[in-house]
Amino acid sequence: MNENLFASFATPTLMGLPIVIPIIMLPTLFFKTTNKLINNRVTTAQQWLIKLITKQMMFTHSPKGRTWSLMLTSLIIFIGSTNLLGLLPHTFTPTTQLSMNLGMAIPMWAGTVILGFRHKTKASLAHFLPQGTPIILIPMLVMIETISLFIQPMALAVRLTANITAGHLLIHLIGGATLVLTTINLPTASITFLILTMLTILELAVAMIQAYVFTLLVSLYLQDNT
Repeated sequence: MNENLFASFATPTLMGLPIVIPIIMLPTLFFKTTNKLINNRVTTAQQWLIKLITKQMMFTHSPKGRTWSLMLTSLIIFIGSTNLLGLLPHTFTPTTQLSMNLGMAIPMWAGTVILGFRHKTKASLAHFLPQGTPIILIPMLVMIETISLFIQPMALAVRLTANITAGHLLIHLIGGATLVLTTINLPTASITFLILTMLTILELAVAMIQAYVFTLLVSLYLQDNT
């Protein structure tokens, strides 16, 4: 039981070679571009969704911050589609891997920080030391603010990993309990199946919400530095 519980989080391999990269590229197949004059319903819905996300994300940004609109829109669509595809049976969810989430969080965070130090040097340095701080507390506050700055990408990655992993574990545990109870007590199995259905619906919402939260926090870091 313990081996099967975390088996879905192991990196899949084919003939001894990891196939994570093809899995990560899979969601891009569902967002195709078209040169037709009149689009079909799927393409129209995709374009409407992309415009809505871009408008919501970039509404409060300065012109410099809006140059990141393509990157942030691509990020939220990628994370959301990856999370949703990971809820299918016998699939691998790349966002359950902390290394991958750090690979997304650190470059985004570093880009916003570098942008802030380049264009708003005084304002960026002012965050390390609030105005009116007593001289005795200056070294401690600078250290605390520096640590909090470097924790930001770690918090982004850990939040996404923990939420997606916890949901998958709960679905696995309740699904296994439902399967066992079908041969022992059918009414109890029906109740656990109802709980499993409600949890699956909740995980569909969590998959989209976590993609939104991850991208929103990157957007807020960008807004603070532009």
